[in-house]
Amino acid sequence: MVSRLILYGEGNFKNNSLNPGPKFGEPIPNVTVAVGRDASLPCVVENLGNHKVAWVHIDRRMILTIHKHIVTRIPRFSVSYDSHKTWLLHVNSVQQEDRGYYMCQVNTEPMISQVGYLQVVVPPNICDDDSSESHVAVREQANITLSCKAEGFPEPRITWKREDGQPFSIEKRRKVNSSDGERLQLYKISRLEMGAYLCIASNGVPPSVSKRIIVDVEFQPMIWVPNQLVGAPAGTNVTLECNTEAFPRAISYWVYDDLMILTTGKYNTEAGETSYRTHMRLTIRNLREKDFGKYRCLSKNSLGEAEGAIRLY
Repeated sequence: MVSRLILYGEGNFKNNSLNPGPKFGEPIPNVTVAVGRDASLPCVVENLGNHKVAWVHIDRRMILTIHKHIVTRIPRFSVSYDSHKTWLLHVNSVQQEDRGYYMCQVNTEPMISQVGYLQVVVPPNICDDDSSESHVAVREQANITLSCKAEGFPEPRITWKREDGQPFSIEKRRKVNSSDGERLQLYKISRLEMGAYLCIASNGVPPSVSKRIIVDVEFQPMIWVPNQLVGAPAGTNVTLECNTEAFPRAISYWVYDDLMILTTGKYNTEAGETSYRTHMRLTIRNLREKDFGKYRCLSKNSLGEAEGAIRLY
């Protein structure tokens, strides 16, 4: 059917019985090229004589070149010929629509032709508009679904991993280190699974790409006290400690005799924070009788509050 596209003198040149007619010296190879790069398809013809060579894009039903002349109006196509019988079809800055079968024809009677395939591969690209936001929040013990959509050719494969390499829970608390698919369903997420998740798209065409999604797990404060009863002699210094966990980050402070304790010459307060954990320290200097009693450490955020108590004697 495609051969009917060529009407440039088909059969005008009769083969002389003393001279062999045109024939193809080798098949057209299938060529794979990344989008945006240049590609060439060779057609080797022996004994061409006065016959002419043409290139056709079969999928578009489009005549591209006839002999040394460019027929198509697409400027990215060109043709060159060397003395070694090779007719090269050049495609500059290859686009996805250039993918398909290309036919090299010679206007013998009957016409002879051969076909090669140009495969255009496209590196993966993540579609932000169709993917989860870069920062999401969820309550602890709830389920959450992250999505990641990528385009490219061949179709990209999506792999999910935690940035810190730690496992995470899918399919009713089954722990895995990675998961495939456009959607990642996290079941009954815990604070231990808070952090950055990577959606990695790859299809064998470099480079692979990734999207970083930070998952915040929100929960009300919790407090535990290493030592609820602390003794120290008068005249010495003593340090009390509380550990808290909360997200969003909590406001943490100490209370004694229903008054908030501030850092002064008598007291020194410190708080070391790592992720959702806070280590609270209260140092009381030069203990006196009035300093003995019940101290409270408190932690508050938008979801609730908690407190711990330490008796100093």
